[in-house]
Amino acid sequence: MAQRRKAWYQWPDRWQSFREVPWTRLWIFLAAVFLLFSVIGFFNDLIRMGAMPYATVILLAVVTGLNAVLFLLFASYLPWPFIGILVALQFVLGPVLTVLFSWMDHRFALSTPSADTGIRFAGTAILFVVITSYILFVIYFRAESRATMLLRNELALAHGIQKTLVPPVMLAAAGFEIYGLSEPSEKVGGDLVDVVELPGGDVVAYVADIAGHGLSAGILMGMLKTAARTVLLDPGPPETSLPLLLDKLNRVLPGVKEPQMYATLTAFRLNADGRVWYAMAASPPILHKRLRGQDLQMVQEHQLPLGLLPEAAFVGRMMDLTAGDVLLVATDGILEVCDQNEEEFSPARLEDTLMACADQPLAAVAREILSRARAFGPQTDDQTLLLIRRSAQPPPRMAALIEAGVSSKT
Repeated sequence: MAQRRKAWYQWPDRWQSFREVPWTRLWIFLAAVFLLFSVIGFFNDLIRMGAMPYATVILLAVVTGLNAVLFLLFASYLPWPFIGILVALQFVLGPVLTVLFSWMDHRFALSTPSADTGIRFAGTAILFVVITSYILFVIYFRAESRATMLLRNELALAHGIQKTLVPPVMLAAAGFEIYGLSEPSEKVGGDLVDVVELPGGDVVAYVADIAGHGLSAGILMGMLKTAARTVLLDPGPPETSLPLLLDKLNRVLPGVKEPQMYATLTAFRLNADGRVWYAMAASPPILHKRLRGQDLQMVQEHQLPLGLLPEAAFVGRMMDLTAGDVLLVATDGILEVCDQNEEEFSPARLEDTLMACADQPLAAVAREILSRARAFGPQTDDQTLLLIRRSAQPPPRMAALIEAGVSSKT
């Protein structure tokens, strides 16, 4: 997905993890913060040699503790201009507390303890709240450590599943060389590259991109791969097989995903007779590099993504490839890499890279593309490539026909 610059009034993403802590654990942390900063109220009495009434000291401690908690909550959940409101209230808080303490003193005739008693009270209170806040911090961090360890174990398991579902693809079949690679931005990604060999020697190669990344996208990616391979058990004729695949995936996905999620997909059917069919669903463009000359064609189709609308008319088209031609599909994780000036890597730079190294082995082409993209900017999304090259040698059926023709002449 495209990178978006954060609005000027929003806090940095480092607060995101704090906002995701459930309240069942967050209240422990907030209580610890409250007690820790309540020390300010008791310390204020201590430097006055214990001359403040007990009720006044306790109220001041409560106010300073709540003040710290409010700063933390404002910084975590609200845009930063709200912090300015809280800072402005500090200038009002002092006079208000002075009036409140004066009223309490006259209304309830609060007595002032002796210096020794007041100092002992303030010191004991400080010791108590510091120790209690320390205990609460320990409880909170132990709970967070357990949650983090559980999540780490789940991600490690999911990462193993990811390697099984999306291994590097290397295949030479039907007169084509195919290479695919997916590098997730996290331990679990939502991109998918896959190759399915069909009965009769044809091959279907496709690349898909689930909106977002992380565990939810990885789960939906696994469902999509399973559904695609199930559909391809009975692919049908070449000219209709890919539109039929996209249509069935589009009907299946809405029932197994969150409403805001969707998938883009580009699929190729590589026929044993040398023909190539393709179909696209809101995918980045296909780059077609011809062997001879500097001709590079960009193929685009304006189609809806999978899983958003139950009815969508997907079409399949045939491509004209000659020996040595290269097809490339790269997901948004490569095209939308941004440098420090928020400029994207873009299809233009991808074209330049392909033009420079199209005659190399496909694995080397993939490594060069990923290397240039990561040198351009940091990886923030799953990065996936699918490369297809028409072999220089004729496909098996055509080779048999050529050999039969030569034999008849001799």
